Amino acid sequence: MAQEINENIHSWLLAQAEEDYRAFTMKLLPGTEHILGVRLPVLRKLAKKLARGEWQEYLTGAADDSMEEIMLQGMTLGYVKASFEEKKPYLDVFVGKIDNWSVCDSTCSGMKPQSGEDVEAFFAYAVCLAKDRREFVARFGIVMLLDHFITDTYIDEVLQVLDEVSHDGYYVKMAVAWAISICYVKFEEKTMVLLRENTLDDFTYNKSLQKITESYRVTKEDKARIRSMKRVTKK
Repeated sequence: MAQEINENIHSWLLAQAEEDYRAFTMKLLPGTEHILGVRLPVLRKLAKKLARGEWQEYLTGAADDSMEEIMLQGMTLGYVKASFEEKKPYLDVFVGKIDNWSVCDSTCSGMKPQSGEDVEAFFAYAVCLAKDRREFVARFGIVMLLDHFITDTYIDEVLQVLDEVSHDGYYVKMAVAWAISICYVKFEEKTMVLLRENTLDDFTYNKSLQKITESYRVTKEDKARIRSMKRVTKK
């Protein structure tokens, strides 16, 4: 049954693939193999359908023959109407398959907790992932935090986690900088405390400042102040 499901999905994806979009995606994701060239809205449409069906059966035997098939698994989990505890075993498997920022970020956006009782569990899970040593697992946790938990309830804990992330991976550092910039836009005063007193490495700290100044929601005066805080690094 799983083989039949996978064959049907693969055939459908091939029919939706666009060569021009494949070439475009390959430029964005150098080193990523087996890209078909299927656009995100198309994947999300199929993911919604899979989430309404026998999603456990699908995910248990899901094929990883292309980037899109892996992305589809994460998107499906985001749409599934189930508790966090039901999803967690499948999430654990999925996050271990992530090997590029596109699969990470595109699936995080749809992974919003669906009920009040799941929020704490999702938050704790994202924090745990953010501290993982695997680069894209850590990025997944950080992007989960920035997508769903930069709120009044969680901002203090999120800022603490971001300050404590210690990882040499480029995509982790960039995710931390991105998250800090969102924190600044939503909670300027709290984030300024972090920017003045932190344990961030120079690259991540300066990238955080850069991301803040790139935001159209930050005033010219604040951008000037943020630029003045840049660390001068030795070459």
